[in-house]
Amino acid sequence: MSLVPHLARELAAGGPAQQFTEAWLANRRLSAHTREAYRRDVNSWLAWCAERQVDPLTANFLDVNAYARGLEARPLAAATVARKLSGVSSWYDFLVKLQAVAANPVGGADRPYVSRDHSSTIGLTPAEVDALLAAAQQATGPAAVRHRAVLAFLADLGLRVGEVVSLDLADLGWERGHRTVRFVGKGGKPRRRALTPGAGDALDEYLRIRGAADGPLFVTASGSRVDRHAVFRLVRRLAKDAGINAADQLSPHSLRHAFATTARAEGVPLEDVQDAMGHADPRTTRRYDRDRHNLDRDPAYTIAAARARRNPA
Repeated sequence: MSLVPHLARELAAGGPAQQFTEAWLANRRLSAHTREAYRRDVNSWLAWCAERQVDPLTANFLDVNAYARGLEARPLAAATVARKLSGVSSWYDFLVKLQAVAANPVGGADRPYVSRDHSSTIGLTPAEVDALLAAAQQATGPAAVRHRAVLAFLADLGLRVGEVVSLDLADLGWERGHRTVRFVGKGGKPRRRALTPGAGDALDEYLRIRGAADGPLFVTASGSRVDRHAVFRLVRRLAKDAGINAADQLSPHSLRHAFATTARAEGVPLEDVQDAMGHADPRTTRRYDRDRHNLDRDPAYTIAAARARRNPA
């Protein structure tokens, strides 16, 4: 509690409150990418308050509403605004627990509606994923082998880009006859997945070049860890080579969406896809399933077929 008066004075004076923000982030199970995103979101709010001489410790829901409407006017997507407000809300929740503020002003604010049934991520069809993998297979150059392995982890396992680039060589292993990879998923949850034969082959080809030295799994020519921005560029470049429409709008997350959609189309139960993707809520998994409204999957057909089997003509 001795930290609170100092932080209160720092916030009231319009200071960066960096010590407090780092304490808040340290108390959350977050990936490095999410931690940095939350840090930016809070700093953006503090900068807005400083520009308008608003004391963050006494800000109310009207101030948060004004901030949100300003974000929307930039313009930013409703999901982006909602995410930014979520970070600020978590920050205030921590302040409330420390008794630095009486209440969370974001709680009463007018947050933008974000449909659980929609995602702004551009998806890929199974044929487009195949074309992307074929483009990676045809690529040449010193980094081509690494690129094929990275793409296999994204396409075959549906991992988040942050999960892929955070992998270390020590995360690879075997379990009950399955070749596995262990990683820390969203929310700081330890997870493991089985490698497909294709992903394993691409990985072996890459490891023959990379070598057996400990450290990051996917490394650059200088030995540093490959970053997420390089993977974004890789996906778009290969998509362009493959002749995929909207190649410049794709992202590694497009492959994650394709993973979920294809798995469900191939009859994988929703709960298994949910577990594979590390979703706490099945509604999130359903949002990734771009084919969920396909009338071919209407359960009425299954019921009618069952009735026909019970009552043959």
